[in-house]
Amino acid sequence: MTKTLFTEGWTFHRDGSSPEEPVQLPHDAMIGEPRVAQGGTDNHGGFFPGGKYLYRKRWTAPSDDRLHSLLFEGVFGHTRVLIDGKERGVSLSPYRQFEVALPATPSGHEALIEVFVDNSAVPNSRWYTGSGIYRPVWLRSVAADRISSDGVKVVTRSVTSADGDNEATADVTVHLEGPSATGAIVRLEVSRNGQPVLCSEVTATAPIVRFATVIPGVEPWSADTPHLYDIQVTMVVNDIVADQRQIRTGFRTIEVDSRHGLRVNGTTVLLRGTAVHHDNGILGAATVDAAEWRRARILKEAGFNAIRSAHNPLSRAFLDACDALGLYVMDELTDIWFRRKTPHDGAPRFRDEWADDAVAMIEQDRNRPSVIMYSIGNEIAESALPGGIEMAKRIAAFIRAQDPTRPTTIAVNPLLAMMATRSKSDTDRHDTPPERTPATSTAANQMAAKIGRMMVLASTLPAADRASRGAFAAVDIAGYNYGYASYRGARRRYPDRIIVGTESMPGDLPAIWRRVTTVPGVIGDFSWTGWDYLGEVGLGYWSYGSEPGGIAKPFPGILAGCGIFDITGGATGMLHLVQAVWGITDNPGIAVRPLDRAGQRPNKTPWLSTDALPGWSWRGHTGTTAEIEVYSAADHVELLLNGRSLGHRKAGPKKNFLTRFSAPYEEGELTAIAYRDGVETGRSTLRSAASPSLRLRAETSELSGSNDLAYIWVELADEAGTVDLGSDDDVTVDISGPGILAALGSASPTTEGTFVDTEHRTHRGRALAIVRSTDEAGEIVVRATSTRYGSAELTLSSTPAADTTTSEVATTEQPIAITGSTTP
Repeated sequence: MTKTLFTEGWTFHRDGSSPEEPVQLPHDAMIGEPRVAQGGTDNHGGFFPGGKYLYRKRWTAPSDDRLHSLLFEGVFGHTRVLIDGKERGVSLSPYRQFEVALPATPSGHEALIEVFVDNSAVPNSRWYTGSGIYRPVWLRSVAADRISSDGVKVVTRSVTSADGDNEATADVTVHLEGPSATGAIVRLEVSRNGQPVLCSEVTATAPIVRFATVIPGVEPWSADTPHLYDIQVTMVVNDIVADQRQIRTGFRTIEVDSRHGLRVNGTTVLLRGTAVHHDNGILGAATVDAAEWRRARILKEAGFNAIRSAHNPLSRAFLDACDALGLYVMDELTDIWFRRKTPHDGAPRFRDEWADDAVAMIEQDRNRPSVIMYSIGNEIAESALPGGIEMAKRIAAFIRAQDPTRPTTIAVNPLLAMMATRSKSDTDRHDTPPERTPATSTAANQMAAKIGRMMVLASTLPAADRASRGAFAAVDIAGYNYGYASYRGARRRYPDRIIVGTESMPGDLPAIWRRVTTVPGVIGDFSWTGWDYLGEVGLGYWSYGSEPGGIAKPFPGILAGCGIFDITGGATGMLHLVQAVWGITDNPGIAVRPLDRAGQRPNKTPWLSTDALPGWSWRGHTGTTAEIEVYSAADHVELLLNGRSLGHRKAGPKKNFLTRFSAPYEEGELTAIAYRDGVETGRSTLRSAASPSLRLRAETSELSGSNDLAYIWVELADEAGTVDLGSDDDVTVDISGPGILAALGSASPTTEGTFVDTEHRTHRGRALAIVRSTDEAGEIVVRATSTRYGSAELTLSSTPAADTTTSEVATTEQPIAITGSTTP
């Protein structure tokens, strides 16, 4: 089988607009729509409208007798695929990959492929979804005799160490199809870094062939050591290679139990996790490989070792990055069962489609070392009631039957579950308007915004325990959203329960991590959220004074505003807390509350513990009282301003890793020094910018192929690169050469601008330009011009992609040992 990227040569047409325009896939049709203050996706989706769209491409049938099909990784909207005017495929599930067979046609026939996407019924989600063919499309080609689509499965049975040398035992199962499947020769080759590790060959006596293998000298996979191997399976019929599959694989074992928690390759692991939505910030929902890898890399480098997909299966590219970089994954099936959360969501289809969605997720995940558990749902209110408990049992059992190698969990909000049990509504109906539904995720969030710690405290109530124990009994690991206060009590009541924090507020991490490290059976925590996202407007970002507060802020708000990293990939002050709690660095972290908001009463939300930023450059605010936060795991810290001590303060765990100072702002240097037992353990310095000017800074200067991206920081900074947080300006970006401006925007939580124009305003001295190459060789020149700070230019180099044809990617799995019981 060959699989070739099928993303070029498409045209795009918005309903009611003309003419068609060329478009490169993946493509988000929604991000370019004009936002509306009322209607459309409303606060849920960042006030973008929905729409109807048509994609077209012509394909010339080759001169062979192979079978061809299109593999869509994901399309958002009700999708119909037509070939030469005849409907060949339909998809209603936006996160499920689906395949459409191309009809057999004479060689040289030019077939017209049309993809109609209807995403006009909005809001259909609690966050920004995007529209259209937002994930890649592939052309698949197979012979009559072939390895089936999900036809290579590798199960690691054990990883052992003897005399300092590791050895893995693994079963490789190959599923064959076609008239000559029985009698075909199947050859297995395992290699690493191009060096062969083992070879084996058998003659198939049935369509299913199994290899029992021993891999000597194996380097096991873990988040700390993400070693990957290549497995090549070849099917030979009558001395001719009929099909071949190249797979990248890693070997590792998983065990979870209530005494030892989570063990990978026999070693206990604590999950330093965070959640991510599927959008890529200013790119919108477009799932470009380079964007997915960038997010994974930045989170990994920051100290996270685990990702929770929120609240849908991750993309292939993100999973590829997790396998290669070393990130454990909790892949989540859905945010919706059979009760609506928004007026047009997928609740009516859930009963008919959940099994197909689960199969698609498992087929993508089953062989990946990074995926260590499945979540069957997020904040499902009906899971507290009899019908929902039965559904939880059905889904969990189905997933175990499909993949017995990983545990299951469900993300339960105890407050929401308790609210659901007190409701008299019929939970088997999906047609109740969500705004009238007594218990929804949105309702719980709004209550939490008003009462602060309600969700955390509610989790300790007996009623919350009664409301959640049925769902927890259905799965292997109890997942708590905002329920860390109940961990100790839950373990006393259910000593065999295995617990994970599926969702938490980052500011609660000190209290959470004390429980993770001291309560047996608690395996880690996932904060909300690691990367900011479009939609769910105002959940996290603060407003000030008389500005609208709460967690559902009005237009022109566009972001949730609660990320440890903002939508451009810039770190917020919350990163310092995370790294201090986990001991990622000995250097103290410094963050300063925005001086342009000094003296204004903040309207806070629980999802953002601080609005402080890692910068000491606030032009025009000399003399304004600065509120300074220093994060450290050390005993105490000292703060210096231009060499003058502002005092020593206690720090570390007893102070929740945070100490505060205040001083009149003056330009210069702000230095924090950490001490343990009187000895300096680290220091950090923030500096004010000298006279700023417009500058460009590229994260990479080389691009390859039409699916590559360069991230260019557009900054108001001095010669040393220090950005002035107190300066902003309108900037225009122009691209020449073999590249296009894919997006231009900032991390501002409110804007009436768009991310698809060539002009945007900086926020806190920064904007981000994303350049996409066009698969041509040459130099790409990026020019930026500002109104008041001059202009700047830089050059990127672009080379064509070597090859867009690939084998399917998969990695190994293994049976999981689950001991203890979650039954109450």
